[in-house]
Amino acid sequence: MASTINGTSTGSGGLISTGDDSGILNIQTNETTAVSISAAQVVTFTNAVAGGMTVQVLTSGSGTYTTPAGCKAIFVRMVGGGSSGGTNAADPAGGGTSTFGSSLSCAGGGSISTGAAPPGGAATGGDLNITGGYGNPSNNNATQSGGNGASGPFGGAGGAGAISTQTTGQNASANSGAGGGGGYSVSTVGRAGGGAGGYLEKLISAPAATFSYAIGAGGSGITGAGNGGSGVIIILEYYV
Repeated sequence: MASTINGTSTGSGGLISTGDDSGILNIQTNETTAVSISAAQVVTFTNAVAGGMTVQVLTSGSGTYTTPAGCKAIFVRMVGGGSSGGTNAADPAGGGTSTFGSSLSCAGGGSISTGAAPPGGAATGGDLNITGGYGNPSNNNATQSGGNGASGPFGGAGGAGAISTQTTGQNASANSGAGGGGGYSVSTVGRAGGGAGGYLEKLISAPAATFSYAIGAGGSGITGAGNGGSGVIIILEYYV
């Protein structure tokens, strides 16, 4: 049961209200509930609310994010850039840091030498902070394939360079924050895949008018190894 306020066109039309002791209020039009408010004041909309949410996706570079007019809260999801894979000639190149405002930061995947696994980047400032995964280390035997890159929160890891086909390490997907694939070797051990960027989620109520931001680039420039995936910032904007 519930109390109701009903705007109806039945008969001569008008506003009809009924009441009970349930503590629940239904707001209706033509005897159909549009909004229900529980006794705990949880509001449920029967249908999607027009203009209830919009999304902006920031994929590269740096700049200023402007909060839309009428926006009551934003939910930020972001990841740093993944590091590249390594080769016998060079260690993995670290990924760049993604930032939003003064307090949200997702570091890029790291670099490490001698074929060991590059670490993932740390995340700070979120309601949820997840350190990126390590890249896959190389096999310590000679003439081996490289290691796969670490997967980011959206997938997209670069595959390892294969000794069987002598293919180079593969690039991670753009805006995935994943690691690039490590290079193979025909004379010594293969090298590790890149580490993933850190990831966070943050709900910001009553957001400021503007926020500075930067998108971490993926590690790159290592011939024979795959590039890391760049970072991304996804902003869900709520108006109700």
